[in-house]
Amino acid sequence: MRESKFQADLIKDLKSLFPGCIIMKNDCNYIQGCPDLTILYKDKWAVLECKNEENAKRRPNQEYYIGILNEMSFSRFIYPGNKEEVLYELQQAFQF
Repeated sequence: MRESKFQADLIKDLKSLFPGCIIMKNDCNYIQGCPDLTILYKDKWAVLECKNEENAKRRPNQEYYIGILNEMSFSRFIYPGNKEEVLYELQQAFQF
């Protein structure tokens, strides 16, 4: 599956799971390595870096930003093989 297709499907799933959430696509040219998506939901936020597979190439600084942003709130690499797990963890983080 292409990453763009996975990301589009993921956005639909996120909007369904978290009604009223705001999802923003981040500009990787502005901050190199910044995760793809920011999800704002009620008084919580999360960021997700979409990959088309577990072993997909990671760009410089992606590991750094995933780590530091996870310390602040919730941040993960997400791909088809771990999507359900990450969405479950996100539900827990958003206190469902």
